[in-house]
Amino acid sequence: MTDTRHGKTRTDDYAWLRAANWQAMFKDPSILEADIRAHLEAENAYMKAAMADTEAFQKALFAEMRGRIKEDDSSVPMKDGAYAYGTAYRTGGEQPYFFRIPRDGDLNDPDLRAVLLDGDKEGEGKAYFDLGGFFHTTDHSRALWSYDDKGSEFYTIKVRDLASGNDLDDVIENSGGGGVWALDGRSFFYTEVDENHRPSKVYHHILGTPQREDRLVYEEADPGFFVGIGGSLLDDFIFIDVHDHQTSEVHIIPTDTLDAAPQMVAKRETMVEYDVTEGGDVFFILTNDGGAKDFKIVEAPVAAPGKANWKEVVPHQEGRLILSHMAFKDHLVRLERLGGLPRIVIRDRKSGEEHAIAFDEEAYALGLQGAQEYDTDTIRFSYSSMTTPSQLFDYNMATRERTLLKTQEVPSGHNPDDYVTRRIQAKAEDGELVPVSLVYRKDTPLDGSAPCLLYGYGAYGISIPASFSTNCLSLVDRGFVYAIAHIRGGKDKGFAWYENGKMFSKKNTFSDFVAAADALVAENFTSYGKIVAEGGSAGGMLMGAVANMAPEKFSGIIAAVPFVDVLTTMLDDTLPLTPPEWPEWGNPIASEASYDYIASYSPYDNVAEKPYPAILALAGLTDPRVTYWEPAKWVARLRDKTTGEAPILLRTNMDAGHGGASGRFQRLEEIALEYAFALKVSGKAES
Repeated sequence: MTDTRHGKTRTDDYAWLRAANWQAMFKDPSILEADIRAHLEAENAYMKAAMADTEAFQKALFAEMRGRIKEDDSSVPMKDGAYAYGTAYRTGGEQPYFFRIPRDGDLNDPDLRAVLLDGDKEGEGKAYFDLGGFFHTTDHSRALWSYDDKGSEFYTIKVRDLASGNDLDDVIENSGGGGVWALDGRSFFYTEVDENHRPSKVYHHILGTPQREDRLVYEEADPGFFVGIGGSLLDDFIFIDVHDHQTSEVHIIPTDTLDAAPQMVAKRETMVEYDVTEGGDVFFILTNDGGAKDFKIVEAPVAAPGKANWKEVVPHQEGRLILSHMAFKDHLVRLERLGGLPRIVIRDRKSGEEHAIAFDEEAYALGLQGAQEYDTDTIRFSYSSMTTPSQLFDYNMATRERTLLKTQEVPSGHNPDDYVTRRIQAKAEDGELVPVSLVYRKDTPLDGSAPCLLYGYGAYGISIPASFSTNCLSLVDRGFVYAIAHIRGGKDKGFAWYENGKMFSKKNTFSDFVAAADALVAENFTSYGKIVAEGGSAGGMLMGAVANMAPEKFSGIIAAVPFVDVLTTMLDDTLPLTPPEWPEWGNPIASEASYDYIASYSPYDNVAEKPYPAILALAGLTDPRVTYWEPAKWVARLRDKTTGEAPILLRTNMDAGHGGASGRFQRLEEIALEYAFALKVSGKAES
């Protein structure tokens, strides 16, 4: 196939791998064209043969990683009204179950648990099954729940009567997976996903009526915008969030007037984002409006929330990126990042006094769960580092008392004192300092002899936390240094860190990653040819780019669902997610400059005759985000062009989508394959 744009022609010898009926195939994978299925299955067989000498090792790795999981693990239930709700697993179970106990019941008494939804039971017999969510009514009588059994992210919603445990006749197809109940529990709102996999409509469903009669509440005509819905802790508003990657608009519906037309808070302005949460008689709004690049928080009266009435509460501070906010009766809570590290800040709504919850480690991760009730002084958060297992705390915002609720158990044993976590700074090409978080055993020699797995993502402003992972211990305990490069394209060092890794600055992401590899070598953590690079999705694009830029520096590359055919995808506005992606990468249809810039780094377009390192690419047949044909085409072209002997492998999960296998142990099997590959190309594979 040839394609000519802006007077430039490209030829694609592997375009035939894109199924003509791909949209229908996502909903029914059995209709995949025979020649394409044969090709993917042949690639799977080739990969299996190439990795045959590690099969026993993969089983050992799987058993090892499974041994670090508390199989009957349970969340600490969160209080909401008369009950506390939680999730748990059974020993051997792949899927969670949802339960509740009386509000003040003993959290450790399993006999108090009323099982509301059993994921293992619902997913029985299905090759793929993903629970999208579980949302109960205000009166606790019903819940809506959703599932995807193809991996294509078209979710089915059902409604469960919590007293009987039976589902009602109501069934919603092709939803985004979430929903918000009306206050009376007799109806709910949901988003519908269109044939291009874009949530573009909000509907109101009344129980007992067919989906075809649902009332259309909101429809977004711009193909570059997604629609989402959310509720409020006071159950007084339903929020309709309309957004792309850099612009947002919020509409609200009061729950006491369900038929009211959605009220716009502030009209969308390109590059202006805002997010609304309720605060009694005011809304608290997190926004970058007015040049607040790292965001500020304003408030506006509920009766008149327009921008003219926005009043600053937390001012913009350059370099302090406010990530999210929550409001409670007496306190305003925000999660922010300062100096590359997260922190939680509590603000007294009356006095304006603030304090931060303090932590001591050099690098760590925080998660803010908040609470399910508005009138509370207690919020919940999690803490971990690359050596410290996750800890869950309740925190009293008034007394500042911190209560440890749970520490992640590692049944096979884990001694944090056996490991070291560090954060170093890598100097990028333009002088910027790129943080690199790493963990290794204390007895690992730091003389350049250790292999290293270097992970990176670098897109959409997503920051990769320096959190605890039991899985990576399988590498670290075998002498690896495990490192995360906090490269531009994420927001690890503020919003500017994101801006300088997107659009016409995208190449900074790739050179930052190479700089991280160089720094690890310079400080003797590893050596060139001993580094295995890993990334997925947009991080898979990173993998493809660095494979072209500096193949000699890596012994292997693991690219999961890699977005590698960037130019072709951004030129095709019929694909599910292309228009919403233009603010991130550029629109090569309309702009020749964007075309030329994307063409200069698009991994598939820049594969050349050179020796490539060993590569393992992973794909999902029903993946709507990175379609299966991107990694399939990339591997075919790599194998055709490479002048080296290193294996180039593709594994397509024929029963899954973007996230890979859905079960928790099934996912471990995929990680065992990835780690076996990393250990093999590093000369550390065991039989």
